Amino acid sequence: MRNAFNIYKRKDGRYEGRIPFGRNDNGSLKYKYFYSRDLNNLKEKMLSAYTSAEKYSEIACTKTLSELCGEWLACAKLRVKQSSYCCYERNFRTHIAPFFKNAKYSELNSVKINTFIEYLINYGNKNGGGLSSKTIHDIIVLLRSVAKYAESEYGYRNPMRNINTPKQNKRSTAVLDRTERQKLQSYLINNLDKTNIGILLAMYTGMRIGELCAVTAGDIDICNGVLHITKTIQRIPDSMGISKTKVIVSSPKSKSSERDIPLPDFLIEILKNNFCKNGYLLSGTAKPIEPRTMQNRFKSVLKQCGLRNVSFHLLRHTYATVCIENGFDAKTVSELLGHSSVQITLNRYMHSNMEMKRRCVANLNLAS
Repeated sequence: MRNAFNIYKRKDGRYEGRIPFGRNDNGSLKYKYFYSRDLNNLKEKMLSAYTSAEKYSEIACTKTLSELCGEWLACAKLRVKQSSYCCYERNFRTHIAPFFKNAKYSELNSVKINTFIEYLINYGNKNGGGLSSKTIHDIIVLLRSVAKYAESEYGYRNPMRNINTPKQNKRSTAVLDRTERQKLQSYLINNLDKTNIGILLAMYTGMRIGELCAVTAGDIDICNGVLHITKTIQRIPDSMGISKTKVIVSSPKSKSSERDIPLPDFLIEILKNNFCKNGYLLSGTAKPIEPRTMQNRFKSVLKQCGLRNVSFHLLRHTYATVCIENGFDAKTVSELLGHSSVQITLNRYMHSNMEMKRRCVANLNLAS
């Protein structure tokens, strides 16, 4: 908003200010002008006009929400990863389009949008229940982006300006405890095969499942004991229509996800004796194992070990927690996990248990 305020002092002693007020037919910005001899008074008038819905009254909005979503998606497709675009497109097609149908964008207001959010909370799931708070958050973020696009591109009123996103329910993630880790590791070492070596690798690197499936022989530096994370594997909708979905190999989740992870000595020895010279680590061929298959194999291993049924991603949470238990600083853990900031690591992957709390309290001395 600050950049929208253009103020200068005229020769007659008055202050002149202008704010953008929609666009002409040729797409160029239109401006509304304000005058006052008092600078603060001028700023108040400009601010009032800028934040008032009346400033959009001259702009005829004939487009539907779906049309604007389509325009925004076309722009997003040029700048985001294919997997991110598929997520945006799915949320629009599955949730936004069916609810709003052919509603005019100008008809949107806080009441209708909050009704939509309430619908997502209670009935958004195709099975009749509500959507997760994470999915609802993603949908609202998408609508906010579309509204900002409509505002900047056409000067339309932003109906998302006063919408609050529902708080996400942060569930406590029960990581694998010491006994579970020992039982799992013992089983994996005594039953070495490509799948079990892959699980061991994930346990001691905190890799995402897609990153593990994408590991090739060339990504493992046996001599220096380093694993290079350079790519990931995902299953996404097939836009060509040949099949419902397809498996793609792409760059990792973010730039910071491209990283080098040092490996413990015992794991290097295992890799030396079971090293594939080419192809993907989990398959030993030029064809990768996809994440869904690896998740199913992991569940089978848990059953063989007599452990509770958890997701593969819990290994990542467990790795982060154990690193902190062993005195790793948060910055180091963040870089090992490939996060863009330490805050993400602290908020999502640090899980203190009662044993950790007891050790901390035992060492506490307020008088020292």
